[in-house]
Amino acid sequence: MPVRAPGRVFGRVSVRKLARAVQRVTSTALGPYQSAVVRIGFSLTWLFFLLCEYPHRHELYGPGGPWGWDMARQLIADNHAFTALMWSQNPVWFEIVYGFAVVSAALLMLGWRTRTMSVLFMIGVLSLQNRSIFMGDGGDNVIHLMAIYLVLTRCGQVWSLDARRDPSRGDQVGPALWGALGACLAALTFMDRLSGGWLLIFWGLWAVHALWWAAGRYAPGQPRVLLDVIANLTHNAGLLVIMAEVCLVYATAGWYKIQGSRWQDGTALYYPLHLDYFSPWPALSGLLASHGVIVMLLTYGTVAVQVAFPFTLLNRRVKNVLLAVMIAEHAAIAVVLGLPFFSLAMIAADAVFLPTGFLRRTGHRAARGRARVCARMRARMRAGGLRRPEARATPQERPRREEQVRTLVE
Repeated sequence: MPVRAPGRVFGRVSVRKLARAVQRVTSTALGPYQSAVVRIGFSLTWLFFLLCEYPHRHELYGPGGPWGWDMARQLIADNHAFTALMWSQNPVWFEIVYGFAVVSAALLMLGWRTRTMSVLFMIGVLSLQNRSIFMGDGGDNVIHLMAIYLVLTRCGQVWSLDARRDPSRGDQVGPALWGALGACLAALTFMDRLSGGWLLIFWGLWAVHALWWAAGRYAPGQPRVLLDVIANLTHNAGLLVIMAEVCLVYATAGWYKIQGSRWQDGTALYYPLHLDYFSPWPALSGLLASHGVIVMLLTYGTVAVQVAFPFTLLNRRVKNVLLAVMIAEHAAIAVVLGLPFFSLAMIAADAVFLPTGFLRRTGHRAARGRARVCARMRARMRAGGLRRPEARATPQERPRREEQVRTLVE
């Protein structure tokens, strides 16, 4: 019997593992639950922000804000940022764009036409944030980036209206929607409202989706399989970029904190607790600031968690524990420092690292809870519908009605 060299066997095993990994990456859109949570989290955060700031929308992004039209035009002429609000100074146009941002965020959260809504959600976010770049608390930067990354992902595989739609039925809404968007894009191109780079991006996205629809309708064989492979690769790359972005945010924040003298002596948290802007609950802020040991532990703990988080990805259990600590920390920031939208944005970004098993169990529990609530509501409506004729019946007719009701129930 010939003896095989250990190096050759090891090489074959490595090649097989590599082939399996390549096959998985190209044939599957990884992390469907994580991408769905990121989609729901960021669209919900942006929707809450727009609705809560609706009375102040003109001061934030509209004509009544401190960042005037001329200053915004000069800045955009230098950085070539995209914003639809610079197409017109008409207040009606501002209301249309603001309402467009609200509707696109709500529909993306529900997962209706996710590919289309992800692009429209990005347009709404960029249009408002690039109009007034100094309006925000840090969470707007995260939403800004994630709105772009979500366009690359297939974030509607689960927990969406798209996932509940029957694929065997013909889709007429999608082509009609993309046809209308193509007409709008052609009109904007003719009116010279888009610069060269953004014009290529939007026409490229439209052409890709048109090619996807055409391949599914007229060439469902190998061309559609090839497009599926490209879509899976794009999704997996986008999900990887989101994960790398979260790690980069925490790593840079942690290492910059280490260089600060207030973070080194453990007193950095003491100062924002005495600022009126960061004290929605003065009694709670004063109680925390009065305990020096707690302030020191929270200060050092924040730095340690942010610096260590990227390294904990090598160990799943440690990563899950630290992830829970970070989510709890952001929840505390939302309450103590009064930064709810920043905290929601960071929690939505952290959700990309949540375990798949935990997300599945959460989804099953939510589905069971919804089914119970719907069953109780249907039972009450059914019981109420049976009682109404009895209430209107005369005393002579009630025995006969009671017999009918008993027969229906049995």
